[in-house]
Amino acid sequence: MGEKSCEIEERVGLFERKEVRKRGVYKVFASTIFAAICFIWVYRFRNIPYDDDDDDDGRYWYWLLLFMSEFAFGLYWIITQSVRWRIVYHTPFKHTLLNRYDEQKLGGVDIFVCTADPILEPPMIVINTVLSAMAYNYPSNNLTVYLSDDGGSDLTFYALFKASIFSKHWVPFCTRFNIQPRSPEAYFATQNYTTNFAQEWLSIKKLYENMKRDIESVVANGKVPDDARKQHNGFSEWNHKTTKQDHQSIVQIMIDGRDKNGVDEDGYGLATLVYMAREKRPNYPHHFKAGAMNALVCHHYMYIYIYICMYIYLLSLLMCLVQIRVSSEITNAPYILNLDCDMYPNNADIIHEVLCFFMDEVKGHDIAYVQFPQNYNNLTNNDHYANSCLATDKLELAGICGHGAALYCGTGCFHRRESLSGTYFKDYLPNKDTNPKREDKRTVNELNEASKALATCTFEKDTQWGKEMGLVYGIPVEDIATGLAISCRGWKSIYYNPERKAFLGVAPTTLDVALVQHKRWSEGMFQVFFSKYCPFIYGHGKINFGLQMGYCVYLLWAPMSLPTLSYVIVSPITLLRGIPLFPQLTSLWFLPFAYAFVATNAYSLGEALSCGSTIKGWWNLQRMRLIRRTTSYLFSFIDNITKKFGLSQTNFVITDKVVSEDVQKRYEQEVIDFGNSSNSIMLTILATVALLNLFGLVGGIMRIVIMDLGFTSSSQLMIQIMVSALVVMVYLPVYEALFIRTDKGSISSSIMFKSIAFISLGCCLAHFI
Repeated sequence: MGEKSCEIEERVGLFERKEVRKRGVYKVFASTIFAAICFIWVYRFRNIPYDDDDDDDGRYWYWLLLFMSEFAFGLYWIITQSVRWRIVYHTPFKHTLLNRYDEQKLGGVDIFVCTADPILEPPMIVINTVLSAMAYNYPSNNLTVYLSDDGGSDLTFYALFKASIFSKHWVPFCTRFNIQPRSPEAYFATQNYTTNFAQEWLSIKKLYENMKRDIESVVANGKVPDDARKQHNGFSEWNHKTTKQDHQSIVQIMIDGRDKNGVDEDGYGLATLVYMAREKRPNYPHHFKAGAMNALVCHHYMYIYIYICMYIYLLSLLMCLVQIRVSSEITNAPYILNLDCDMYPNNADIIHEVLCFFMDEVKGHDIAYVQFPQNYNNLTNNDHYANSCLATDKLELAGICGHGAALYCGTGCFHRRESLSGTYFKDYLPNKDTNPKREDKRTVNELNEASKALATCTFEKDTQWGKEMGLVYGIPVEDIATGLAISCRGWKSIYYNPERKAFLGVAPTTLDVALVQHKRWSEGMFQVFFSKYCPFIYGHGKINFGLQMGYCVYLLWAPMSLPTLSYVIVSPITLLRGIPLFPQLTSLWFLPFAYAFVATNAYSLGEALSCGSTIKGWWNLQRMRLIRRTTSYLFSFIDNITKKFGLSQTNFVITDKVVSEDVQKRYEQEVIDFGNSSNSIMLTILATVALLNLFGLVGGIMRIVIMDLGFTSSSQLMIQIMVSALVVMVYLPVYEALFIRTDKGSISSSIMFKSIAFISLGCCLAHFI
């Protein structure tokens, strides 16, 4: 009987793959929308106003613009169906894993945490991520945390040094009482004083506050005190000549898990902790975050504010590449987790769940990586900046997984080292010795020196790093291109969205930061589409067509700004001039327009509500989609075109993590914060579109009332009035910021005057053309 039970257990997989049923109903529904889209195209084509008399008012050109816009909307809608046609979810069985395998033999995990600037990314945020990673419910001798600091800052090193001391108290506290989350800042902010372990709670909180005070004081002064420098030999790496862009490679093992001194206050071993800053020299390319991560994975296989923000994100990718190489020298764990510095682990058991995917005897051998969604811990009730992307997280990314792959998003992702190092699946041989370098007899100093050679500027010269190995170079969102390249090498990947969020980060708290973030994403993704990594070219014959379309749902954010902008400009201008561009309300041709609009929005609302959003949250999402398309995506499209003609170069943006009390108060009250002069161009375009539609709506209504147009004539303009009315409703917060609000988060009067000037100029040009 016992033998039979063992046989049954052996046949049970470590995870389950379930496809959402009853998608047939949705497919029928989608088919009706597709039919409506086709009727709209037919109407536009059949009714092109070729008559010369009609062309006197420019109706032909306006009509053509709307025709092209609606054709683009229709094609993009068809592409989006690829992520809703077949939705797949995965469920791991961690208890089966632990029953089947000795936990000590599950394999090592190297965790890469990337940071690049101690001012925009405060060290306290960084070390909270590090401490929560060190406190995973996983054998410490199989866990190593690498902090990759592309700022090469002694301030960050000081913070990590203090965190290494605090970890000897924090990790056993987490284990002893099984607390969640394991980020100290998040834990003390969400968990009140407890009587169950009152003395320990107060003691550890005091230690944390003391550490936090010391770190913030040093960061505020901008200099590490001399007495602190004497506490660790690593501070000798910095001198008066060391700068952010010019320094040698620095590798310091802060806690050695192999050493008897690397234990916590209870005498148990701690995870190995490593600080790394790759060499930076002015005359050598750095490749931003991709180069940094490559330096950490190697098998020995041979507008001012916006650009500052983009720069640091790419630095983080480059750091990951450096981490790949350095980690191979120190630990060489078979699995790698890469995290942004502000995305702390929120689920202490997630490593066991991930290993269920990698270690499944039947379905796990070809899985390259497991990607988690990006979730945030500071969202408001109605998410007024639409940061959460609930439908994307629950449905769209799971829909891409239905094609056998997941989008690699650059953070919150577990990798199989071989796949990230450039191995083709057909050449992959599972390594039974999961941690070959754990028994390394070299001293800490010897490992430090050996690792430094892998983080130099010249190491990658004449190699395949950034091409066939590691994260790819030359694109701001190397993560997307890297994930695509891995899929094209024959690997599969999984998107996993557990009930308890695996990682939590900090969402933007101002509109300008939110727009900068989306400009960075959309610009980089459109670059992927225009590069050799275009899914329809690079993936041809390697991945299925549905997956190619799934990638393009996001890669085409930027160009979709053009049809959107055309629609919200043409409608109000033609209203002011009394030029009808839509069928009458009594015409049968009105039905496909009405059905396509009502059906898609009704479904979108229902989808949002089913994913946990509110009605107001859904409305905020519609507002932000329109704002992004007419600002962030538009400028990212323009930047991509100028780069293609050699008129500009790729730059990189880091989003500021520092939030003032004034900004935080407006954020919590769900008041949109427009106030940042550095993004005046984006705000000017935003205000211009908003005011143009307001003027168009008022002018269109006045034309009908004052000129006493008959039912037929007024009916012809009704759809244009409804379009402008909807845009006006969406932009209500913009009008408040222009005319009513006086706080620092409002829109300045200079932007309003510029917008009015642009509208006047545009209307004059439209009249003469």
